[in-house]
Amino acid sequence: MSHGIHVPGPADRADVLGIHAPRLPRWAPAAVAGTSVLAAVVIGLAGHVHNKLQWGLMAAVLYVVGMYALTARVEGRRQAVNRLATSLIWVAFLIAVVPLASLLWETVARGIGVVDGYFLTHSMKGVASISPGGGVYAALIGTLEQVGLATLMAVPLGLLTAIYLVEYGRGKLAKTVTFFVDVMTGIPSIVAGLFVLSLWILTFGFGYSGFAGSIALAILMIPTVVRSTEEMLKLVPNELREAAYALGVPKWKTILKIVLPTCVGGIVTGVMLSVARVTGETAPLLLLIFGNPAINADPFEGAQASLPLYIYEQWAAGNEPSYDRAWGAALVLIAFVMILNLLARGIARWKSPKH
Repeated sequence: MSHGIHVPGPADRADVLGIHAPRLPRWAPAAVAGTSVLAAVVIGLAGHVHNKLQWGLMAAVLYVVGMYALTARVEGRRQAVNRLATSLIWVAFLIAVVPLASLLWETVARGIGVVDGYFLTHSMKGVASISPGGGVYAALIGTLEQVGLATLMAVPLGLLTAIYLVEYGRGKLAKTVTFFVDVMTGIPSIVAGLFVLSLWILTFGFGYSGFAGSIALAILMIPTVVRSTEEMLKLVPNELREAAYALGVPKWKTILKIVLPTCVGGIVTGVMLSVARVTGETAPLLLLIFGNPAINADPFEGAQASLPLYIYEQWAAGNEPSYDRAWGAALVLIAFVMILNLLARGIARWKSPKH
């Protein structure tokens, strides 16, 4: 006899543990999001607010509050807090993505009508800023050469520095190198341009050239390459190194044949991040390459053009044809960076370990 004492069965214990507790259906977040957007539009129109950005902010607030209240009502406070954190993450993600998507849409919409074969194969020589015509060929050649030279200078230095810090660095020298890498990470691009201007052009007497701009870009690339490569090397398990040492493999060959191939994907990604960072730099190039409307394929002699400087010059001209050329050049620059990233991902996948 139980004498009136209720012993919970398996189903009751499951309910106490919350296994069979009420749950919101899968479509609930989408329904709350749609309702929030509709409510934000109605509130905005009723309050004579026609700014779509404000509508979006109101919809985000309504969504977060609505999901929290609905989850607390159905699933309990603990699940509501979890839903609140998830909702805030999604809202933050959308807030970060919307400006990027808007930028891409605006650039493509304004630049796609300008970019054609003529635009890509002609320079601005003999074309007035107020006249239609002209193209980005000279600027595209300049950017390719300047970024290529900067990469050739910065990547070996950055890789070797990172290998030293991770595999060999000990004591005060390693700490000093790390300190200066951290300092260089925060250097504004204009400071790098002023440094090269004062040293390379004013002190040594070399003229304005694409190579001078490449030196400044390399200075900006080195700390990014060092930091990204250093973090990737630290992720390689020490067991791989110890196994190679146990087999009698020298340390330099272990680094070259085992450590670097293991993390080559991350290293290439870091290099591409540094390349993407300097590809759009304008300030140091404004000081060092001086700009050139004509085609100059020699980066070591004479003023040269570049895509960021071309965009700046065309936008500063302040007329409709120059605005169109600026949007077209911006689209070419974005496409250039995207192609570089796709190539980097392909190389990383090709060279990374298969298992």
